[in-house]
Amino acid sequence: MRPVRIGILGLGTVGCGTVNVLLRNGPEITRRVGRSLQVIRASVRDLQKRRSCSVDNISLTQDADSIVNDPDVDVIVELIGGHDAARQLVLQAIAAGKHIVTANKALIAVHGNEIFRVAQEQGVMVAFEAAVGGGIPIIKAIREGLSGNRIEWVAGIINGTGNFILTEMRDRGRSFDEALADAQRLGYAEADPSFDVEGIDAAHKLTILASIAFGIPLQFDKVYTEGIAGVARADMKYAGELGYRIKHLGIARRGDDGVELRVHPTLIPERRLIASVDGIMNAILIKGDALGATMYYGAGAGADPTASAIVADLVDVARTLTTDPHNRVPHLAFQPDALSDLRILSMEDVQTSYYLRMQVRDRPGVLAEIAQLLAGQQISIEAVIQKEPAEGEDTVPLIMLTHRVLEKNMNAALTQIEALGSVQGKVVRLRMEHLDSAWK
Repeated sequence: MRPVRIGILGLGTVGCGTVNVLLRNGPEITRRVGRSLQVIRASVRDLQKRRSCSVDNISLTQDADSIVNDPDVDVIVELIGGHDAARQLVLQAIAAGKHIVTANKALIAVHGNEIFRVAQEQGVMVAFEAAVGGGIPIIKAIREGLSGNRIEWVAGIINGTGNFILTEMRDRGRSFDEALADAQRLGYAEADPSFDVEGIDAAHKLTILASIAFGIPLQFDKVYTEGIAGVARADMKYAGELGYRIKHLGIARRGDDGVELRVHPTLIPERRLIASVDGIMNAILIKGDALGATMYYGAGAGADPTASAIVADLVDVARTLTTDPHNRVPHLAFQPDALSDLRILSMEDVQTSYYLRMQVRDRPGVLAEIAQLLAGQQISIEAVIQKEPAEGEDTVPLIMLTHRVLEKNMNAALTQIEALGSVQGKVVRLRMEHLDSAWK
């Protein structure tokens, strides 16, 4: 049987990683598929650049369109990033009857509904395992391995850069700016790190996870997104004293009122396994009604881990080239005409617990005054830390943990608290989740 012929758009770190894995594990892959997988063409920006993979049998070009329109190419691997130019090339390839493998989470999160609809009409596959969690096979786990479950929630550390920064702040006492500079020096963060530290990258990935978990359309514009720049060393310290760690989580949860889609710094109990996931590693917790909670851990980025997921998708595509398109695993796990129109909750309608840190005057009655305002919004206090004032100071840090409450109630309470003469400046508010099996 003739080889499956592959064209790669973007032969950078991940593209070369894909070529290397295919070459290194070629015989094993052929044993699995029944035919070989061969990269025959690749588009690059610079034809003269030295690369970390062999290109002896690959025709290089600066014209991506020529690969997309090449009748000898069966599968396009899209690795150029971004979503506008990538969308155009992918739609063009689908129109030409080519299957697609992509690691581009922004493309899927923003344009996936359109791309999957067109692919369905053309009878081609669009595979995107590498778009979430790097080499962790999380898409396949939810879409196939957990297909007998009603997924209740997904919560994960899905951006390694942000996790590295928070780990450095906790373990080495660095400020956010110092930890970010380290991440950039080590190549974990881009010169413009906004996609990572502002939570946009995680929101793209959460959009995809929620869609395949709950059978809803991709809705990136409805994800509440908050970054990690506001997390201070003091918060890491106080969270530790209270038995918690701060992680930047993506959380998708299905409740009676609708679906929560949110990315933000979150306190989680240090006894939870996911709290020990440090550095650039990723981890995703999934709660299904039949299986319960499971965790998936591994490298969320890098040439070989991402190539592992891309090659796995190529294997899936190769196995199904002759399969009736109507009998393939649906792109978003559920049949296209069976996607749900579940309501996406606004953040004000989400219920969670909170960590609060405020600077208050060191005088009697302040704590009672604040507690009364919280009680007025049906907010009960779980724990309190009040520190001694520094020498010569008349204010002290006051730290509180609360029980679960609607965010709109907390917003109202914080407005009242910040108006008190005994409270200086803004109140630092971080959300808190326990992520246990009983979490509904």
